[in-house]
Amino acid sequence: MSRSRQPPLVTGISPNEGIPWTKVTIRGENLGTGPTDLIGLTICGHNCLLTAEWMSASKIVCRVGQAKNDKGDIIVTTKSGGRGTSTVSFKLLKPEKIGLLDQSAVWVDEMNYYDMRTDRNKGIPPLSLRPANPLGIEIEKSKFPQKDLEMLFPGMSADFTSENFSAAWYLIENHSSTSFEQLKMAVTNLKRQANKKSEGSLAYVKGGLSTFFEAQDALSAIHQKLEADGTEKVEGSMTQKLENVLNRASNTADTLFQEVLGRKDKADSTRNALNVLQRFKFLFNLPLNIERNIQKGDYDVVINDYEKAKSLFGKTEVQVFKKYYAEVETRIEALRELLLAKLLETPSTLHDQKRYIRYLSDLHAPGDPAWQCIGAQHRWILQLMHSCKEGYVQDLKGTPGLHSPVLDLDTDARPVVLGHLSQTASLKRGSSFQSGRDDTWRYKTPHRVAFVEKLTKLVLSQLPNFWKLWISYVNGSLFSETAEKSGQIERSKNVRQRQNDFKKMIQEVMQCLVKLIRGALLPLSIPECGVRQYGGWEVKSELSGQWLAHVIQTIRLTYESLTALEIPNDMLQTIQDLILDLRVRCVMVTLQHTAEEIKRLAEKEDWIVDNEGLTSLPCQFEQCIVHSLQLLKGVLECKPGEASVFQQPRTQEDVCQLSINILQIFIYCLEQLSTKPDADLDTTHLSVDVSSPDLFGSIHEDFSLTSEQRLLIVLSNCCYLERHTFLNIAEHFEKHNFQGIEKITQVSMASLKELDQRLFENYIELKADPIVGSLEPGIYAGYFDWKDCLPPTGVRNYLKEALVNIIAVHAEVFTISKELVPRVLSRVVEAVSEELSRLMQCVSSFSKNGALQARLEICALRDTVAVHLTPESKSSFKQALEALPQLSSGADKKLLEELLNKFKSSMHLQLACFQAAASTMMKT
Repeated sequence: MSRSRQPPLVTGISPNEGIPWTKVTIRGENLGTGPTDLIGLTICGHNCLLTAEWMSASKIVCRVGQAKNDKGDIIVTTKSGGRGTSTVSFKLLKPEKIGLLDQSAVWVDEMNYYDMRTDRNKGIPPLSLRPANPLGIEIEKSKFPQKDLEMLFPGMSADFTSENFSAAWYLIENHSSTSFEQLKMAVTNLKRQANKKSEGSLAYVKGGLSTFFEAQDALSAIHQKLEADGTEKVEGSMTQKLENVLNRASNTADTLFQEVLGRKDKADSTRNALNVLQRFKFLFNLPLNIERNIQKGDYDVVINDYEKAKSLFGKTEVQVFKKYYAEVETRIEALRELLLAKLLETPSTLHDQKRYIRYLSDLHAPGDPAWQCIGAQHRWILQLMHSCKEGYVQDLKGTPGLHSPVLDLDTDARPVVLGHLSQTASLKRGSSFQSGRDDTWRYKTPHRVAFVEKLTKLVLSQLPNFWKLWISYVNGSLFSETAEKSGQIERSKNVRQRQNDFKKMIQEVMQCLVKLIRGALLPLSIPECGVRQYGGWEVKSELSGQWLAHVIQTIRLTYESLTALEIPNDMLQTIQDLILDLRVRCVMVTLQHTAEEIKRLAEKEDWIVDNEGLTSLPCQFEQCIVHSLQLLKGVLECKPGEASVFQQPRTQEDVCQLSINILQIFIYCLEQLSTKPDADLDTTHLSVDVSSPDLFGSIHEDFSLTSEQRLLIVLSNCCYLERHTFLNIAEHFEKHNFQGIEKITQVSMASLKELDQRLFENYIELKADPIVGSLEPGIYAGYFDWKDCLPPTGVRNYLKEALVNIIAVHAEVFTISKELVPRVLSRVVEAVSEELSRLMQCVSSFSKNGALQARLEICALRDTVAVHLTPESKSSFKQALEALPQLSSGADKKLLEELLNKFKSSMHLQLACFQAAASTMMKT
């Protein structure tokens, strides 16, 4: 067969995709010369010639049939051109299953309808009936274990009809190996399904629009055909007959499907009711959920649900919703009351307070819960402070309260107190403190000290949270973000109004703290009207300086902790004033206690003399004062913001007077020791330095001291005090910033010198008077007469006896203190020379031998004690010699010299002490 034309060529198809039985328009070239020339038409391998309608050589209209291939070419075959080709392709889409009650614009093949009875979703209620594959892509089951999925998603489900549906679980189970492009396609399908549901009947009409047009064209063609044939006039209206047939068919269909449609309407109403319950189950279940969450303490969940319900149903006009929303409001009001009660409950942590305030703010509670919490916390702190005081006062009286201070003492205060105890115990000054750490340690701590420690610890445990609560109230961090935005302006007004109120609260707490401490430690500083409220400590004894210093350290640490909270200094000024008063009181008490200890030093005098002629008393005295000043070192130091203890002139004067009293008390102790009767002395422990020469054997014989020896020892101590101890003490006072040091030194030195001079005069009187009194009887012993005497043969015995007595004094003084020897012997020599001069001047006349004898004795005495001569004694010897007649001959002078040399030679041993003193003085 010969071909006279070119083969058909398909260049376009519209639409280029669709489901089976979709009407398409094919365009191209050489598509045939007429309907009879078209002998073949296949789309995707399916023969569509039966439905083909040849329009022209470039256009053919047909419907796509069922095909095995999803995509294929359009092949046209003609008699004139043979089998053709295609430059385009058609994509065949899978048809959607249509249920028995679904609308459709075309006739549905009953062999492929959607049978709910045999479908895999059998047994699922109509409300939850959904497509088996909502994504519209191929399902690829994974091999992931079901137990692992349940552990990975606890309480969730892969069923997309479930309330606990988990999309991640569904994707892992059904699309674990699906590509990303397919997942994007699934998203497109979901969007298309959502749009299709929203469009409703309009989408149905638009989808079957071509079918409606075809039906309209068919009806119009039939009508025209009938008019052309004229059958309407002969046999009646055919359209009327057709209408009747259609009406009967409709009634018959209604009869057949009436029961089904009734059940459909009932199912629709039930479905609508279930949809309402399902859609608004949040509101219907909310009252019960609120109660359950309140019992569990999940207040955040309650607040979120309430906010959601309020935004959805707060202004609803539906009566059912109004009723349930009123139930919600009732339970929320009960929750507000519960949270407010928890907020005002004490004690409570700052974290809980902030939580409750935020909850109440989110619930729009009336008033200002945060400020109510601040007020309640303020009252609670004051109540705790007064309860603490009452508990300690009752325990002190022997009737322990609910909180016994002994049991409530915190253990961290113990090392601090023990540190003080160990310091005081090492000094051995008769202190009342003990260093032993036995089980009764707590009872040794004074109640008032334990009270201050507990009170300050209580304030430091409560006030920081109180202050942070206020700071959070000011900066708005107490409130949630929504509440902060909505109430920012109103809250800023409240802060400005209540700033002064909070300042008064802080000041009230500080004043209460200070007054309670003053009532315990400084009761005289409390007005009479406040004694009952802040006092009540019926104690007669005052705390010692060590305990006061410990209390001051405790309050200082409290002040530092409060300053670290950035509390303004003006609110803490009362604490600074309290610290200053306590420091002043501690200085006074410590100095008074030192004075008491100084009084007891006389009892500790052991009369043990060292090489310098000193006992341990001056050293003990200095150590006692140094120890007291060491205890006051921390008290006298000025911490940041503190004033000097000596700031007030009255304090300076009192401290100066106490310091003078301490020194004068010790001077009085020395005086008492010097005049103490022998019977009152404890001599069982007496000894002397073995290196000191013992020239009076009585000490070794009976270990007793004479009053003269005690005087010498006290005099030696006085000399050392004047030259060293008092000057050292003045330096210590100056080192610790004491005021009026010059006055203290002057007054004390004057008192010391007065005592020294008085004791010295007493000693000289005791020693010099016997020697002086023995001169006149010795001179005139044996009825000696200056006018009638034999030529001199040597110094007479009375002078030798006087020298021996002077040597005894020298030995006694030298044994105690070498430094006192010149002072004592000078005064003794002055007394002897003065008496000898008086006796010589009383002689009316001297014979030649008498004058020579007198000159010999005067010169012998003068030359012997020459090293201890003073201007006064030299003058006395001169006056004595001037009262004698002058030597007239050289023989007399020679005899005088021989007799002097003989005297010195014969008493060389006795006079050696004066020579040693002379050599010592020459060296010095």
